[in-house]
Amino acid sequence: MERLQKIIANSGVASRRKAEELILMGKVKVNGEVILELGTKVNENAEIEVDGKIISKEDKVYYLLNKPRGVVTTNKDEHDRKTVVDLIEDERRIYPVGRLDYDTAGLILLTNDGDFMQKLTHPSYEIWRAYEAVVKGVPNENQIAMIEHGVELDDGMTLPAHMDVIGYKGKNARVEIIIREGRNRQVRRMMEKIGHPVLELKRVQMAALEIGDLKPGAWRYLKGKDFEALFGTEEAKKMRLI
Repeated sequence: MERLQKIIANSGVASRRKAEELILMGKVKVNGEVILELGTKVNENAEIEVDGKIISKEDKVYYLLNKPRGVVTTNKDEHDRKTVVDLIEDERRIYPVGRLDYDTAGLILLTNDGDFMQKLTHPSYEIWRAYEAVVKGVPNENQIAMIEHGVELDDGMTLPAHMDVIGYKGKNARVEIIIREGRNRQVRRMMEKIGHPVLELKRVQMAALEIGDLKPGAWRYLKGKDFEALFGTEEAKKMRLI
């Protein structure tokens, strides 16, 4: 027996949050009966109908994509711009895990597994994310310390992060920044706050999972060792990923 919204999310029809909305709107039936209560548990053999269509279970898939700049992190774009989903050769309904800005490149994961998405995006799990950036000018020790202790943004104080100057590009610095939050445009806003706005930005790592030598626009399937890098061996086993 599994929760109804989880089954819907795992089918690829909708995210878990959207599935909950559909249930409350009376658009979900189980064996012909309208279900209105969240958390309803359903047998795996039950016939589930969402908005007039019977859903079928899909195999769970997991991708690592090196997102190029100028690609939108969404399923569809109202301005008809290329999306991360357009870059994956899969007819199933998959979703990006979290977001990267239009002008930000690098590592992003895509899946149709709602539990996997929840584990990686919920603030309580604090998955570390590493970025490499070119910033205007060169941050000094005091400015680096501000980042590492947390800076006040318009949506509150950031958690302590890690930052190193790792090289130079002309008069500008190349820096590595490691954060454990997923706020909108967070790295860019942090660097603007200390007076060194981002000129180029790329995410290169999540937890211990690295983007490696994957070329921009290229993708690969996640393997057992990748799930261990994200969650650790024991947690990955609990999630039945390995």
